[in-house]
Amino acid sequence: MALDKAIKDQLTQYLAMLESEVVFAATLGEDDSSTKVREFLEEIAEMSSKITIQAVASERTPSFSINRPGEESGIAFAGLPLGHEFTSFILALLQVSGRPPKIDEALQKRIKAIDKPLHFETYVSLTCHNCPDVVQALNIMAVLNPSISHTMIEGGMFKEEIDKKKIMAVPTVFLDGEEFASGRQTIEQLLEKAAGPTSKDDFAEKELFDVLVVGGGPAGGSAAIYAARKGINTGMVVETMGGQVMETLGIENMIGTPYTEGPKLMRQVEEHINEYNVDVMKGQRAKDIRRNDVIEVELENGAVLKTKTAILATGARWRNINVPGEKEFKNKGVAYCPHCDGPLFAGKEVAVIGGGNSGIEAAIDLAGMAKHVYVLEFLPELKADLVLQNRLNTLDNVTVITHAATKEIVGSDHVEQLTYVDRETNGEFTLAVEGVFILIGLMPNTEWLKDRVVLNERNEIVVDKHGATNIEGVFAAGDCTDSVYKQIITSMGSGATAALGAFDYLIRS
Repeated sequence: MALDKAIKDQLTQYLAMLESEVVFAATLGEDDSSTKVREFLEEIAEMSSKITIQAVASERTPSFSINRPGEESGIAFAGLPLGHEFTSFILALLQVSGRPPKIDEALQKRIKAIDKPLHFETYVSLTCHNCPDVVQALNIMAVLNPSISHTMIEGGMFKEEIDKKKIMAVPTVFLDGEEFASGRQTIEQLLEKAAGPTSKDDFAEKELFDVLVVGGGPAGGSAAIYAARKGINTGMVVETMGGQVMETLGIENMIGTPYTEGPKLMRQVEEHINEYNVDVMKGQRAKDIRRNDVIEVELENGAVLKTKTAILATGARWRNINVPGEKEFKNKGVAYCPHCDGPLFAGKEVAVIGGGNSGIEAAIDLAGMAKHVYVLEFLPELKADLVLQNRLNTLDNVTVITHAATKEIVGSDHVEQLTYVDRETNGEFTLAVEGVFILIGLMPNTEWLKDRVVLNERNEIVVDKHGATNIEGVFAAGDCTDSVYKQIITSMGSGATAALGAFDYLIRS
């Protein structure tokens, strides 16, 4: 295969950064997939004198590992690491050659302390924008600890394996042959699952913060940057950096930026945060907040952080429809991300629940892969923007069903049918579908705050024009609040407002 000029130009820059010689230890046959992988490896090897190819035998064909001469790195790719996984391939190449991964020392220490063998396998789709985070995290763990190994498996070339294991969502991670994790995961989350949570003792020496931000999405990131720029002691408690925006592929309404993608945008936000002296505590979930002499934020691991002010920016998550079968078949046909999981339903019939912008965008996306797409809308008409509805109406493999109340999702070991009720006639109907994509809006992540701050009937945090809650010194921002509009740009604005409100409170206290 011939890599296009843009990819080759990018590769040339990175190959010049190789610290030492590397070997592609490849297992290849005579099939079409092996030919593609062979051509890919040969083309890259021709671009650098530090790269050689060696034929080996391994359990999957086609596959290859990236090693130093005479050493095994534990990092392997089964299939072609193109699409979103091309960056994973480049980073693995550099890290195996000797370039250190860009993670903090405390995290490296925890990874190196694992003293038992762990073999991870991650099934991916090349269109999945969440998969590279997981692949890159596990590759870093393998680079740092010789007891850990990791193989990325591209579902398109190993479809029989995908079907045999009944994998219906990506990324799906197996550890030593048993299903370990599914969906977007950070390196902190994967490490916690594999080796246990961070000890609360690691937080014992934290000093009193001026501002402590809880949440790592656009609102939390904006709040942290605005606070840090004031020169005050700023901390962040972050379960997953990026928040809900990591699920958003195309963003065309970020003023001044005609097009970007959620993961790219939030990487830029994180890099911006890192320009300042912000104490970012990743992989941590807050479970309580209270005010004594100062504000105390208690984490799930039992640690208690103290701060003069706090900004709650916990965001929101996809809303569930709460019908029988939704929970039971999650990642077994029930999905929430068409970009990630759509390719697994190629040639199959699927349903999309939700007629807003997210639902119709998903239906348009899925129509290019699925045999047929049913759109179920609870109301008498779709709620999506007219431009999206017009695009949908041009597709002949999409059926829109309004007045539809989903009753049940059924199947054996995966989704096989969806039953809905027509709200006009009370008639009950069944669709033979193998996938159900649920996109009916967002639900604020505020359950832990119910007895602490004032919430409205939608469980959103009630704030004033300064972003202040009913608790003195506690502010809130973003999709977890009662803001009228839930947009990335409005979340960033409310984060800035809350930080300025917190700073104003500090100088007046």
